[in-house]
Amino acid sequence: MPRVRLIGPIRRTGLCLGLAFAWVCAALAADPDSMFQQGVQAYRVSDYSRAASAFRESARRKPASGTLQNLGNAEWQGGAVGRAILAWEQALWLDPFNGAARGNLQLARKTAQVDSPDLSWYEVVSTWLPASWWAWITGAGLWLAVGMLILPGILRQRKATWHQAAAALGFMVFLLSLPAQLGVHTRSRIGFVLEKDAALRLTPTAESQVVTRFPAGKPARCERTRGNYLLVRISPEGLRGWIEKGQLGFVCGD
Repeated sequence: MPRVRLIGPIRRTGLCLGLAFAWVCAALAADPDSMFQQGVQAYRVSDYSRAASAFRESARRKPASGTLQNLGNAEWQGGAVGRAILAWEQALWLDPFNGAARGNLQLARKTAQVDSPDLSWYEVVSTWLPASWWAWITGAGLWLAVGMLILPGILRQRKATWHQAAAALGFMVFLLSLPAQLGVHTRSRIGFVLEKDAALRLTPTAESQVVTRFPAGKPARCERTRGNYLLVRISPEGLRGWIEKGQLGFVCGD
């Protein structure tokens, strides 16, 4: 009887198991919690560049206010003022109750001599709660109002006084949350200069005249995009011009 050769299948099985093991190890290494711990360890030995890279990847995979606060700390220690301010702003976007991030922002702006964003009243209201909460509050208020108006008829029940009171409450919550929703939308267009001496140009071209240059961390409100440039308005100076996309970072992404 001829001998059956099993070397090929065994090798293929071993290769598959090796690849699977490598994939599992890579997945664990890229886990947000693992990346966060790598950032903490790097920060403790003053390797701020590696710490910032690890915290940034952890926040990208699993956005969290604490991770972004630590990212800001690492960026600040590494001398990246603009990126530190952006990270702390992003931490407050997710959690306005993060007192450490707020205190770091105040100290950083005082040290770097840059202004806070110029916010309208409805944008100030939107900072009272995490940005994602306002959508839930608006939706809950609307559904409560609509539900209290139509459910008694669907269930063939007599509409009681408490139904009307609940509907009125729902509409009130819905209407009161709309300005905050608008504030969340407009605040999402506020960016921060990432590197020092960012050029503000008259037109969206590299050959355009430079109007002025801004320090890292300077807030700017984006109005529209053209190619690789953003039309921004700078407050309180009231300047308006074009800046390269890569020179501006936004609180909720690009």
